Order: sequence, then C-alpha cells, then structure tokens
Amino acid sequence: MSIPELLADRERDGDVLAWRPELFRPGGEDDRRRFGQLLVSGRVREVCDTFTEQVTDLVATLHPPLKGDRDQLAQLSADYLGGVEPWRAGTWVFYPWSGRLVHLLDRDDFRLLRTDRNRGKISREQQRSLAGRRIGVIGLSVGNSAALTLATEGIATAFTLADFDTLALSNLNRLRAGVHELGVNKTVIAARQLFELDPYLDVDVYPDGLHDNNIKRFFLGGSGPIDLLVEECDEPRIKLAAREWARTCRIPVLMDTNDRGMLDIERFDLEPDRPLLHGVLGAIGSADLADLSRAEVIDSVLKMIGEISPKLAASIPRIGVDLSSWPQLASGVSLGGALVADVARRVLLGELRESGRFYVDLDLLIRDGTGSRVDRLVADRPGGSVLGDERRRDLGPHPPAE
Repeated sequence: MSIPELLADRERDGDVLAWRPELFRPGGEDDRRRFGQLLVSGRVREVCDTFTEQVTDLVATLHPPLKGDRDQLAQLSADYLGGVEPWRAGTWVFYPWSGRLVHLLDRDDFRLLRTDRNRGKISREQQRSLAGRRIGVIGLSVGNSAALTLATEGIATAFTLADFDTLALSNLNRLRAGVHELGVNKTVIAARQLFELDPYLDVDVYPDGLHDNNIKRFFLGGSGPIDLLVEECDEPRIKLAAREWARTCRIPVLMDTNDRGMLDIERFDLEPDRPLLHGVLGAIGSADLADLSRAEVIDSVLKMIGEISPKLAASIPRIGVDLSSWPQLASGVSLGGALVADVARRVLLGELRESGRFYVDLDLLIRDGTGSRVDRLVADRPGGSVLGDERRRDLGPHPPAE
C-alpha cells in the first residue's frame, strides 16, 4: 500500500468527523459493560483520572473554612464517595477525535465546582438561571471566540452552531484551533472545544451553514428554541434573514464587528417592531440582497456596521487587489468574545435592556496621554498603595514612599 493510501486509511480510522463525546457511568451495569468494551477496543490513547482530587476540591469549595484541614477534607471526601470505589463513581468521558478518556465529577457537581470562582460576580442562583439557556451562533470564526467565552463563563449550557466553512491555514491568525484541524468544519471544531470544556453541554451543529431550508429549525426546532442569537457571519442576506427570524421569534441579537470594539445589541424580545440593524438599511429585507457581487457584499456589510476604523477604511479598496479579504486580528476577536459574553450574561439576567451600538475602542481608550500617573500617586500616598481608588496600570514592584 502506498503512503497516500496509508494516510487515507489512517484518516478514516481517526474519527475525524466525530464531535460528540461518549459518556460512561460505571455505576450502572450497562454502562460498565460498554466501558469495558471501550477499554479493549484500542481506541483509547490517553487516560486522565484526577477524580479523587476533584472530590477533594469540591468538598473544600463547599466548606471554605476547612480548606487547610487535610483530615477533615479526607473524611468529607470519603463520605462523598460513600464506600464506592473511585473508578466506579462519577462519569468517564471519551473523546473519539483525540482518543482521550477523562474521569470527571457528575454533571451538577462538575458545574458547581467549575463555576464556583464566578461567585461574587455571578451568584449560584444566577448561574443556575443561565444554565438553562440556549444560545445560537452564526459564523464560527469570530463566533468561535464568543461561543467559547460564553461556555467558559457558564452563560448557557446549550448551543446551536452554524457555519458551512472549513478551517483554512489563513484562519489561524485569529481563530483558536490547531494545525491538525485544517480542513475540518468550523462548527465541528467549536463543538469539540465546547465539549472539552464541559462534556455535559447540549450542542447542535449546522455544518452546511444557515440557509432557507434550515433557518426555521435553527431558531425553533432541533434540540429546542434559542434564547439569544450571536450573529457573526459575512453574508449580508443571511445577516438580515437571521434578524427577520429573530424579530419574529422575539429573540435578542448581539453582533461584534471585530473593529473599534463595536458591539451591536438589538432587543427584538422587548421591541418586536424594531427595524433591522436599527434601520441603517431602510426598508431593505433579506430577499433584496440575493445574488450580490463581491463589491456589493462589501458595500452592504459596510453600511450595516457603520463607522469603521481608519485602518479598516484604508484596507477596503485593497480587498481583491493586494488583500485577499477583510483584515482581522486575534486581539480584536478575543475582545469581541469578551464583549459578547459580558453583554449576553446581562441581557439574559435582565440587567441590560436597551438596544444600541457600543464601542470599546482600545485605540482611543489606551494611548499616550490618557493613563494615570500611578508612580506619582504612589509616591504621594502613605504606604504607597492606591488600589481601590485609582486603577493601577502596572502591578510590578514600586519603591516605598519616602
């Protein structure tokens, strides 16, 4: 067999299309039998078992005053297991695309522990409220950062993802992925990353993207209706069609533009008659944007996002000449993910109710002449500490005040 034939066979054997993990709870007879079959199948390449440490971490989290008391924590850990052998407790999660087998706490305890450090900013009651939500994400380049940040913070435990595109090498300047995932559909990559963060998530993927034949199911069907939409696609017609459905279904829409830190909020849940994109396109609907040329696509997107940065404005005439597409940076995509997650949390908790466009333009906020002179403030204050009054830009050592 030739090397190309060997490579093709190996790729087929590697579960390259898989994106859902397999869960086993050996406390049950059927799962224990299936688990044994997995262990002798040759599919497992790596085992990660820190279950007893997770139990200790959990009981210490539930009893903060006992955090340094090893004997008490050991007793509480033993009580938690109730005489069950550790390997039989909890859940074993197998990731077929990597061959990794991981031993974890069961869902509720896993999520309680994983999100515990959110407390003080997100209460456990709020965390439980967020856990019941489903978020739709259209466009998994910029949307990848948003989906992962949302899931990391525990904002929703169900996601519906749509993108027809596959990962190209040119995407790796901004999209968190590995070179081993080149050629893999972007929804599959995002779903794998989400499940590696929390294997108990509910994730639905639309690897053929969003189109007329599946858009209704994306919003209403499949695993359940979405509660909020994050729209990050490049195609103008789909951008409007998604908003038309969101308005019909009374679903709020968030959009990050990856330029000037602009975040767009449309509260169709509170304003069902609100014009699409704040009315910047007038009465134009998705049907009016079919079969656009490349130049028309660029023009339509620019109208949708409004004021842009000088660098992006200077780049537009170069697209298709000496630039292959829109310029984007990983820092801007990461900022967009943070903005989307922060605003989505507040929208879903009822803490933010207005529609509008908001800018976190780092070029304007952080530049020469705009920072506080922390070194002078430290020298002027007894003890040299200004934390709590002014925000320190530098957390490094400072000389003591004279």
